[in-house]
Amino acid sequence: MKVFSGERFGRAHVLRLDRGDDLIESVESMIKSAGIRNAAVVSGIGTFSECVMHMVMTTGFPPVERFERWEDKPLELSALSGVIADGKAHLHMVVSDHERAYSGHVERGCKILYLGEVVVAEIEGLRFHRERNAEGILELTEGD
Repeated sequence: MKVFSGERFGRAHVLRLDRGDDLIESVESMIKSAGIRNAAVVSGIGTFSECVMHMVMTTGFPPVERFERWEDKPLELSALSGVIADGKAHLHMVVSDHERAYSGHVERGCKILYLGEVVVAEIEGLRFHRERNAEGILELTEGD
C-alpha cells in the first residue's frame, strides 16, 4: 500500500455534457483546457445512448478483460469516479438499464443521451503519475 497526500482541494470544475458528447473526450478536453494535473473525479451522473466499458473477468495473471458495448440503448449513469494523475484520467462508472446495473472501467464511445454532469476537484500539493510495475500493471507513483 502507498498513501499520497495533498494539502487540500483546489479549484472545482463542473462539466456539463450535452446530447451526443463523448464522456472521455469531453473530460480529456476539460483537463487540457483547464491545465489540470492531479485531481479527483468526485461525481458524475447522466444518461447514455451508447456505452463501452470493460471489466476484469479473472483473478489470474495476466488479467482477462471483457468489453461490454451498448448501442442505441438508453442507460442511466448513476456514478462516475476516478483519479486524474499527471493530466490523465482513470475513470470507473456504474450504469443501469431497466433490469440490471453494470460497473467497470470507462472506455471511449460513451455518448450522452440527454445530459451529463461531471465534477472534478483538483488536489493541491500532490504530484503523482502512473507507470507500469514489474508485472506490467499500471500503478500510481509519486513525482511528475
